[in-house]
Amino acid sequence: MIKSMTGFGKGEAVIEDKKIRVELRSLNSKQLDLSIKLPGRYRAAEAELRNIITRELQRGKVDCFVSFEATVAETPAHINTEIFKAYAEELRSVCTTNGINTDDAALLSAILRMPDVVTCEEQEVSEAEIAAILEAAKMACAELDKFRQQEGAILIADLLKRIDLIEQYRHEVEPFEKARVDTIKNRIRENIEKLQLEVDNNRLEQEMIFYIEKLDITEEKVRLDNHCRYFREVSAEEEAAGRKLGFIAQELGREINTMGSKSNEANMQRLVVKMKDELEKIKEQVLNIL
Repeated sequence: MIKSMTGFGKGEAVIEDKKIRVELRSLNSKQLDLSIKLPGRYRAAEAELRNIITRELQRGKVDCFVSFEATVAETPAHINTEIFKAYAEELRSVCTTNGINTDDAALLSAILRMPDVVTCEEQEVSEAEIAAILEAAKMACAELDKFRQQEGAILIADLLKRIDLIEQYRHEVEPFEKARVDTIKNRIRENIEKLQLEVDNNRLEQEMIFYIEKLDITEEKVRLDNHCRYFREVSAEEEAAGRKLGFIAQELGREINTMGSKSNEANMQRLVVKMKDELEKIKEQVLNIL
């Protein structure tokens, strides 16, 4: 199944008194370009988190955001009441001695900024929390992959429609090929007559045949048909086919360009331009395929 490289996925897990959320956003990129942003307390999970995302998503510019919120009103910050009381008494004494008037709000603000009044206990991260992060990451990867599949189906439908158009224009070239040969022969004969040159007709026919053979596009048409057929086969049978489809598009371009250089006829050249236009759209879309 063809997948796009763009997508969004979110996974959540509730553990103990916390809700952990993992969000993934992906854009197209030649390789996996992974950026992970998570709280410092969860740094121990980063390596395994990176392994999971790399294994599941393969390619793309991926941004991973890990966040958490407490489900109960609890804070690791604590006020040391003994130290608070000592600072309060000392500050009141200094203010009274020096005749400084101050209100309780100003005094409270000053005390809370004093050393050791407010302390934060370092909370250890449990294995259950790490496991919850990794589980949420797997859920986010699965949701993003589903998004990629949906967009990939839209992309490949558009690409195959453009392959059909290229084949259609290729077949429309054929009626102009014989007319082109006759036009070239007539033009050569007219130019010879204008120059009033005496030529060996047999030799002239040989030279014209040689020249016209150089303009023959039979091989290009056959190879173009083969590349179009192979494009369909790869898109139907392979999963991570983005790079291969890109290579096939390059080969399609080579054959179309050769046809254009050999066309030497206005109607054929117009059809070649149409094929090039569809091919450019294919190349642009293929860049977004996994």
